[in-house]
Amino acid sequence: MVRGLRVVMLGAGRVAQHLGPALQQAGHVVLQVWSRTLESAEVLAAQIPGATATADATGLAVADIYIVAVPDAAVPAVLAAAQFPAGALVVHTAGALPLSVFEEWPTVRGGVLYPVQTFSPGRTIEWQKLPLCIEAADKAGEATLLDLASTLNADVRLVDTQQRLRLHMAAVFACNFTNHLLGISHALLTEDNLPMKLLAPLVRETIDKALAEPPFSVQTGPAARHDAPTLARHQVALAAYPGWQNLYKMLTESIQQQARGESQNNEGAF
Repeated sequence: MVRGLRVVMLGAGRVAQHLGPALQQAGHVVLQVWSRTLESAEVLAAQIPGATATADATGLAVADIYIVAVPDAAVPAVLAAAQFPAGALVVHTAGALPLSVFEEWPTVRGGVLYPVQTFSPGRTIEWQKLPLCIEAADKAGEATLLDLASTLNADVRLVDTQQRLRLHMAAVFACNFTNHLLGISHALLTEDNLPMKLLAPLVRETIDKALAEPPFSVQTGPAARHDAPTLARHQVALAAYPGWQNLYKMLTESIQQQARGESQNNEGAF
């Protein structure tokens, strides 16, 4: 049984709002929440029994681990402003930020705790279903991160900086770009007073199929079948939305290029 670790959260945004309470519920002790604005720190600390709030990065509590859950671009500034005990384990939660970001601060031990998820206010995160990726500059830090993460989810993986960058890029395509495309779908439907729920079965089947099989192998639609008349009608209908029209063209070309590439690869195998 992993003993409860003492944690200080630096940041009070979306990731911290979900991660801080989850760690407390998993048996750890979130001692303190820091944010640039005291009000933000107080709002999050109020959700974590026993946690205090501060906007003073030079007066952080003594903890087993310091979790920097702020936007990627803000991490170096937070590291520069904060005063950590010598030898402290300090980790960030970013997907694309390398472990080497800690090299300018040799008095701390760097690490990464990257949850592969999108975080939004008002949404419930099922941590037991959420893969967690960790990386650390030393074995002791790795062991501490493994102890911490394993209380949230059994699916904890050692993922290095290069792998994590690739994973984060894949996540952007799977999550952020997909959501943008769904936003376009919603806008187009709204123009003709059609409800988004009409697409719900289609979207669910698409995702289920893509998770069960290699997604390129189950590609469907007018681009995949080279249905020129339908593609042309769509292009005409999108004339009022030149940005979306261009995106439609680019995605159509990408689907067809991918299919041609797979065909050539298959031919070369025989």
